Amino acid sequence: MNLGIQGRVALVAAASQGLGKASAAALAAEGVKVAILSRREDAVQSAAKEIGAALALRCDLSRAEDIASTVERIRAELGPISILVNNCGGPPAGRFDTISEEQWYSSFEQVFLSALRLTRAVIPDMKQAQWGRIINVVSISVEQPIAGLIISNAFRPALAGWAKTLAGELAPHNILVNSVSPGRILTARTNELDRAMAEQSGQPIEKIRADRSVTIPLKRYGMPEEFGSVVAFLASERAAYLTGSVLRVDGGAVSAI
Repeated sequence: MNLGIQGRVALVAAASQGLGKASAAALAAEGVKVAILSRREDAVQSAAKEIGAALALRCDLSRAEDIASTVERIRAELGPISILVNNCGGPPAGRFDTISEEQWYSSFEQVFLSALRLTRAVIPDMKQAQWGRIINVVSISVEQPIAGLIISNAFRPALAGWAKTLAGELAPHNILVNSVSPGRILTARTNELDRAMAEQSGQPIEKIRADRSVTIPLKRYGMPEEFGSVVAFLASERAAYLTGSVLRVDGGAVSAI
């Protein structure tokens, strides 16, 4: 299928590994000029070489000034941005009584404000072109809270709600806003959570994964490439009548209709 986005410019946040990297790789494979961001200079440069990204930049998404200067550089080097993938690392795991107020504030900036700031920075380009795609990487916690991830359970649904409202506001400009909810995808973040569970329970990590896979109708974890393909579709011309939606990539794990 020709996705019809060759030559467009995309910005993918937190893309040195995991879901961001897989999303950027899928877009680059379609001929999109992809700029990828990460807080780690070495990691983002390595990822760019691996996936064929057009530009790799260090950017701290918790700093408004970093976001503003980064978007300006992408615009200057690659052209107007017409595809944005809002993504960030997962906030700290823990229960309510283990999370500090400082962690709540920093996670709000990481998960919510970073998406708001990046979106605000690219909307003028999209309005000018009367074409745009804003894709938010959220979590199945927007529909089904995950035990031990209280921060994610609070801020991911907030991001999805913001995106739904924004979709209505931007639709007259042919700017589509959608969110993608990953379930258990085999990434460094999933490895981290599984390892923590293994240490807490005294069981091998293989047992933790086997037990969790049983709860997924497809009986396995997803692969990052499978997630990236969904992001590329949402960025494409083929998704031209799809906005304000949340798409699950979870192997059927969420029990809601």
